[in-house]
Amino acid sequence: MVNKQLIEPESIVVVGASNNIAKPGGKLFHNIRTGTFRGNLYALNPKEDSIQGLPSYRDVKDLPDTDLAILAIPATGCRETIRELAETRNTRAFIIVSAGFSEEDEAGTEIENEIVQICKTYDAALIGPNCIGVMTPAYQGVFTLPIPRLDPQGCDFISGSGSTAVFIMEAGLQKGLKFNHVFSVGNSAQLGVEDVLQYFDETYREGSSSRVKLLYFETIKDPDKLLRHATSLIGKGCRIAAIKAGTTDAGSRAASSHTGAMASSDMAVDALFRKAGIVRCYGREELTTVASVMLHPPLKGRNLAIITHAGGSAVMLTDVLAGGDMDVPHLEGPEVDRLLTHLFPGSSASNPIDMLATGNAEQLGISIDFCESSFNEIDGIVVIFGTPGLAPVFDVYEVLHQKMQTCSKPIFPVLPSVSTAAEEVQDFLSHGHINFPDEVLFGQALTRIHNTEAPAGSKPCMDGINIKAIREVIEGAEDGFLSPEAVRQILDAGGIPRVKEGIAVDEASLAEVSRETGYPLVMKVVGPVHKSDVDGVALGIDNDIDLMDHFQRIKKIEGCTGVLLQPMLDGLELFAGAKYEPSFGHVILCGIGGIYVEVMKDFSSGLAPLSMTESCNMIRSLKGYKMLKGMRGQEGVDIQSYAEIIVRLSNLLRDATEIVELDLNPIMGKADQLAVVDARIRIEKSVV
Repeated sequence: MVNKQLIEPESIVVVGASNNIAKPGGKLFHNIRTGTFRGNLYALNPKEDSIQGLPSYRDVKDLPDTDLAILAIPATGCRETIRELAETRNTRAFIIVSAGFSEEDEAGTEIENEIVQICKTYDAALIGPNCIGVMTPAYQGVFTLPIPRLDPQGCDFISGSGSTAVFIMEAGLQKGLKFNHVFSVGNSAQLGVEDVLQYFDETYREGSSSRVKLLYFETIKDPDKLLRHATSLIGKGCRIAAIKAGTTDAGSRAASSHTGAMASSDMAVDALFRKAGIVRCYGREELTTVASVMLHPPLKGRNLAIITHAGGSAVMLTDVLAGGDMDVPHLEGPEVDRLLTHLFPGSSASNPIDMLATGNAEQLGISIDFCESSFNEIDGIVVIFGTPGLAPVFDVYEVLHQKMQTCSKPIFPVLPSVSTAAEEVQDFLSHGHINFPDEVLFGQALTRIHNTEAPAGSKPCMDGINIKAIREVIEGAEDGFLSPEAVRQILDAGGIPRVKEGIAVDEASLAEVSRETGYPLVMKVVGPVHKSDVDGVALGIDNDIDLMDHFQRIKKIEGCTGVLLQPMLDGLELFAGAKYEPSFGHVILCGIGGIYVEVMKDFSSGLAPLSMTESCNMIRSLKGYKMLKGMRGQEGVDIQSYAEIIVRLSNLLRDATEIVELDLNPIMGKADQLAVVDARIRIEKSVV
C-alpha cells in the first residue's frame, strides 16, 4: 500500500548513486538534489566517499535511518540490500529502477517475488522494479527528463511503462499541460496502476487534490479495484483518461517482451472503461489532448461557437464536432447583425464567426463578448488564431488570456502557429494556459469526452432470478454445451422469456408436441452445436406432411438425439450473448441479428452486472438503433423489454462464472412481446 514514506519522505538514500550523471544512479541523485526535496539526502556507493559534493556511505550499516530507498544497482544485489535497509534502517518505501527481474527470466522472477515478500514482512511500499521512478511535490526521484514543474492543479499520471511516461509528458508539456504526481510502476511487483489510483481516491481532498488522472496500462491486474476507485474518483468530481496498450495479438507480444505483461481482451477493457466512466485513448497525443480539455472548465452542453480568422480550420473542426454528436449551431437575428458591424466587410457571424485574415485583437474580444452574453444557445467557445508571420500577435493572445479569466463559458484556444508565433505562444502558455495546436485533434478529444458516459453505478438486480436453481443446473452438468433442457431451466431461473417448445424423439411425441406448438412452426436438430451447418433447421412448416418429412430427414443427421419444435415467430431479430474474461468477468453483447451482427459487426458490449441505464445505453449505441424503434412502416420493439433481458442475463451470470459462453440468438418479437428462440450455453468449471 502507498505510504507517507513513499509520498513525502523526510530522508532518501540513492543506492548506486554516482558522480557520473550519465548513469541512472548519478542522474537520480542529481535530480533529487536539484529538485524540491528538502529532507536528508544520502548516497550509498561502496567505492565512493563523496557523490556530487555530498558525503557518500560505503555500507548500509553506516547509514542513518532512512524513509525511502531508490535502487539503481544490478538486480542480483537488490534483494539483500532491501532486506538490510528494512531490518536495520527502518526503511519503509522502496523504488527499484533497475531491470533484470520478471520481465527477463525465471531467476529474475524469483528475486522479484522474494523482494515483495520482504516488503510485505516490514509493511513497506514497493514501486517497480524496471521503472523510471516517482515524482511528487516533495521530490523528483527519476533518472530521466523532462522534469516538469509540478503543480497541484495539474494531472496525476500513473504509467505502467517508464519510457512511455517520458514520451507522454513531453507531448503534454509542449501544449502547456501541467502535472502534479507522476508514477512509473514498471513490473508492478507490489504496487500497480490500480493501487496508486486507490491512494489518490482515498486521499482525495476537494480543492487541493488534482481533479484529472491519466493512466497508461500494459496490463490491468485488478479490474475490480480499477472500477471501484475510478468510479469513486469520478463521483467526487475527477475526470480520468487512460490508454490500454497490447489490445492485439502483436501488441500483446510487444507488451510482454517489455514488462512481462499479459494483454486482456480489448472488448473487456473497453467495457470496463465505459462502466467506470474512463475516457479511453489510443495514443499519447490523444491522451494529452483529452487531459488538456479536462483541465479546462467543464463544457455544460453540446453547442460551440468557433471564432477564427482561418476558414478552413473552422470547417475541419465543425466536421469533427458534428460527427461526434456535438453542434456548431447556425446563428442569426439582430445580435448577429450587430456583431457584423464590428467586423470587417466580408466577415461572417453565422457560426463559425470568421473575422477574415485581417481580424484583430479588438474584434476577437468583441466576438467573444457576444458569444458570452448575447448568444444564449452557445455553451462554449473555440478560438482558432494563428499568424502568417506578417505581424506579432501578442495583443491577440493577451485579449484571449483576459477573456479566459473572466468569461463564464469555457474558451478553448487553438493556436496552430507554434513555430511562426513561437514567442507569442510561449508567452500565452506562461500565464498557465494550455494550447491545442491541432483543431482536429482537439475536436476528437472534446467529442470523446462528450460521448463518455458517467459511471453507471450499477447495483445487482436480482428480482425474479433463482440463483439456487441456476447453481443446481451447473453443478449437475459436465463441461461443454448444456442440453436444451438445462438451457431452458437456466433461462427460466433467470426470468428470461423464451418461446414455447418441445422435443420430439419419435412419431408419437412429434404429434403431441406439434399439437401444443401449433402451425406454422420451426424444427431444429438437437445434438449438433451448429445446426445450420448440418442442414438441421426447417422453417415455416404449416402442414402434417412437411412435418413428417422434415422430422425423418433431421433424425438421420449424425449426432441427432431429438428434434426441437417451436412456433414460427415473426418480427425483428435480435441477439444477446456473453463471454467470460478471466479477472474481468462476463462481457455482455447485444445487437440486431442476422447480417447486422455477422457482416456489419453492429453490436455493443458492457461488463456484467449491468444496470438498466447501461443496458439502454448499449442499445442506443447500435448503428441500427432506429430499426429497433420502428421505421418505414415496420413495427419496432420495446427498448425497455429488450434492455431488461440484457440486464437479467448479466445478473444471472454473477453467480455462474462457470458459464464461459452464452448465446441468445435470435431473440424474436414485436413491441414488448420478445422471446428467446434459440440459446446455447457452454460451461467450463476450471475457470472458477
